[in-house]
Amino acid sequence: MSTFHVEYTYAPEAATVRDEHRPAHREFLGRLHEAGDLLYVGPFTDGSGAALMIVADDETAARAVLAGDPFAAVAAIATVTVREWKQVYGPF
Repeated sequence: MSTFHVEYTYAPEAATVRDEHRPAHREFLGRLHEAGDLLYVGPFTDGSGAALMIVADDETAARAVLAGDPFAAVAAIATVTVREWKQVYGPF
């Protein structure tokens, strides 16, 4: 398994859509966390997006997991950046 840093950049014009779908989005993320597929997640304080840390076999698998996010289904995310990450120090 590999670890992937993910950055969501939110579509500014979709703020109302995100507000509407946030409960389903958080439920989705909670299930990923409970399953061990999501190490952390949280929004940037300026409202521009969020950071996630996903565990998956490869980038294709990580992107497949993210495709299930309700925010993805309603086009509330402008861009998704996925990069494999290697920990040097830290809790993971």
